[in-house]
Amino acid sequence: MAAAAPPEPVFRFSVRSRVEIADTDLGAVVYYGRYPHHVDRGVVAYRRRLGIPPLGPEGHLFVVRSMHIDYHSSARFDDELDILVRTADIGRTSHTAHVRIDRLGAGAAREHVAEARLVIVGLGAYGGRPSRIPDDMRRAIETFEGTGS
Repeated sequence: MAAAAPPEPVFRFSVRSRVEIADTDLGAVVYYGRYPHHVDRGVVAYRRRLGIPPLGPEGHLFVVRSMHIDYHSSARFDDELDILVRTADIGRTSHTAHVRIDRLGAGAAREHVAEARLVIVGLGAYGGRPSRIPDDMRRAIETFEGTGS
């Protein structure tokens, strides 16, 4: 018997975006190096929604430690995108953001375009050492994501 597929992650936040000419190559397809721009747009909007300063709370400035993107299909000029964001994990000094980008079509149609995982570390000051995630930031994320104790 085959193992059951893991459940789809729940995304409680999304923001819409549109592919601009500057995002595309000569064939009007989104250049792979432009996807981080859309990922970042979604992550910053998520922070604002949760009341977290976009660059990080005082004493916990955000830097991206790693980013991994899987590409599933191509987005094209003028496509409307739905950027879904969730916090997949919270550690002592870092958190992991999971971002999914879908192209919106006619009616309820949507196509999975890309998926990204970012490990974001907080620093006491840029160039400084990692800092502990502030309790109010942790609470805001856990409350929003439904993962709090």
